[in-house]
Amino acid sequence: MALTHESAPGRDFYEEFTERNRGFVPERTQEALSRARVLVAGCGSTGGAAVEPLTRIGVQDFLLADVGEFELNNLNRQHAAYGDIGRHKAEVAAERVLSVNPHARVEVVTEGVTGDNAEALVSGASVVIDGVDVTERSGWRAKYLLHEAAVRSRRPVLTGYDMAGTQYIRFYDYRCDGSSPFDGRITAGDVERTGIWSLLYRAVPTRYIPLEMISDAREHLGEEGYSVPQLVYASLLFGALSTRMTAQILVGEPVRQDVAVDVHGVTRPLAARVRTGLRWPVELIGGLRKLAATAASAAAR
Repeated sequence: MALTHESAPGRDFYEEFTERNRGFVPERTQEALSRARVLVAGCGSTGGAAVEPLTRIGVQDFLLADVGEFELNNLNRQHAAYGDIGRHKAEVAAERVLSVNPHARVEVVTEGVTGDNAEALVSGASVVIDGVDVTERSGWRAKYLLHEAAVRSRRPVLTGYDMAGTQYIRFYDYRCDGSSPFDGRITAGDVERTGIWSLLYRAVPTRYIPLEMISDAREHLGEEGYSVPQLVYASLLFGALSTRMTAQILVGEPVRQDVAVDVHGVTRPLAARVRTGLRWPVELIGGLRKLAATAASAAAR
């Protein structure tokens, strides 16, 4: 389903709309943003956080894919209002784009990323924003399909993980020869056989996992129906950081492979940071041991 404003995009509109970017967004970057098509796969807490800042910096052609509808427990962090509960996430995101830039072009894909559409979605995009859910195996399957298609189409991917107060972003530059999904750290077989927490530990370098996330995972590993807690300021960081990184990618500027910002860490006083640093390795070792025991127990069943 495609949503557009009735009138044709106007150059005068775009120039005034982006006027306050001048001086910080070079002219060639603004031009690249104006011509880019961005795929946002997953319009929840991470992908959904990128939609509005990308629109405001000047992207005006979007593919928005998701399978879910908003629930009340999404409202602590996701870009929706109470009246959006029960509405499709990608459709709400599309309306938000057009409310900011009525000349934008938006295509909504309500079936999310599938084996049938992954290639077409990715090959038509300049940059892929991967906000696909990682708390369920179905999400990991869709995420793997997305990255496989990006490798084949040689499209750059930005993927984010909000963990407690930390936002971690990984840049996969699949434009390079010899690329493989997730740089070989996760295979299609892993997605089917490996536990969700083990997949996360493979996707996110250990040094970026915050203490609170390790402690919470250690306490709840193996619990049926456990939902990973997520915070609004961590998810919002993905929007800010991925928007800047998208602009860099579009004009061929170097982009860091790993970017992590820990809101809790940068706002703690020095003494609290020291205490957290001392506790971190202890919690990590305990968490990894419990993860291994949980995996062994699951394999034995």
